[in-house]
Amino acid sequence: MKNFTFQNPVKLIFGKGTIAKLASEIPASARIMITFGGGSVKQNGVYEQVMAALKGRTCTEFWGIEPNPKVETLRRAVAQGREFEANFLLAVGGGSVLDGTKLIAAAMPYSGDAWEIVLDEDKIGDVIPFASVMTLPATGSEMNAGAVISNLETDEKFSFHHSFPRFSILDPETTFSLPPFQIAVGIADTWVHVMEQYLTVTNVSPLMDRWAEGIMQTLLEVAPKIRADQHDYDQMANYMLCATMGLNGFIAMGVPQDWATHMIGHEITALHGTTHGQTLVVVLPALMSVMRDQKEAKILQYGERVFGSKDIDSTIEATENFFRSLGLPTRLSELNIGRDTIDEIVRRFTERDTRLGEKGNIDAPTVKKILELAK
Repeated sequence: MKNFTFQNPVKLIFGKGTIAKLASEIPASARIMITFGGGSVKQNGVYEQVMAALKGRTCTEFWGIEPNPKVETLRRAVAQGREFEANFLLAVGGGSVLDGTKLIAAAMPYSGDAWEIVLDEDKIGDVIPFASVMTLPATGSEMNAGAVISNLETDEKFSFHHSFPRFSILDPETTFSLPPFQIAVGIADTWVHVMEQYLTVTNVSPLMDRWAEGIMQTLLEVAPKIRADQHDYDQMANYMLCATMGLNGFIAMGVPQDWATHMIGHEITALHGTTHGQTLVVVLPALMSVMRDQKEAKILQYGERVFGSKDIDSTIEATENFFRSLGLPTRLSELNIGRDTIDEIVRRFTERDTRLGEKGNIDAPTVKKILELAK
């Protein structure tokens, strides 16, 4: 097992009716900027619960943080937060709203442009404290320090890691009205988060392996039940907690990690605006196939313990079939993405001299093989 330092300071507040706890968790004297997405929280009752909990507080609202949050949008939020002199931020929505809020929190005290922080997190100094009410399980952003931000001008999408929320509220009832597609890509995103930390080598940490496998086995169990009844509180609660536990640092302790699937997927999103989780289900099976020799032992372990399969081909097929059972396409062609995109992604990785994967050996030619197999 590798050396590691682990600390997760996020207070997780989970369950029915917990949005009301905002009243006691945010200081009474705080000047709060509340950040939102496109408005779904006004349709599912979340907005009313938040505003009831914060009745009498000094607040301003910023609306319009989009999926795959754009720095162009976040610059406007930074300006509004500064003008209002906000000293606490509250993200209400899915992982994209929280990711965007993490950048706002770091950029408000920063003298330069927000994109500079994305490119070089060492430039981050003071950070405005922030918290979240999470309504879309997927990213794990509610209990980690990471964020992924897009730039429309440059067609780029990069991640940065710096600051944790003070607390996050997760009420499974807020997920009942989500579109089925959003639930599907959220489950897929959670699955691939686990795989990025798991599908490397064997015999490093049996505990982390079993923990990761347990999350995936739980997702396998709850996914069809959720698709059958999105108002099943217990199943939605299990899924919501899987999403949090899948990327809060626990299963990463002392183990090597990959993240090549995400880095390739980010480029697809940057070029086409494709939903993040959707890109992952296209890339992962192809990556497993191309990297099968290097990952052989772990793929076999994964296949046997999670799916009960006995060989690499059937394990990759089972993985792809699980994604398809969620109603998600698993080929670039199904998303109308063709050769030009493959060539552009390979060009970018060549120009950056990119080396991905747990061994740093997934280079641009290997990425080309993966994307061609994903066609």
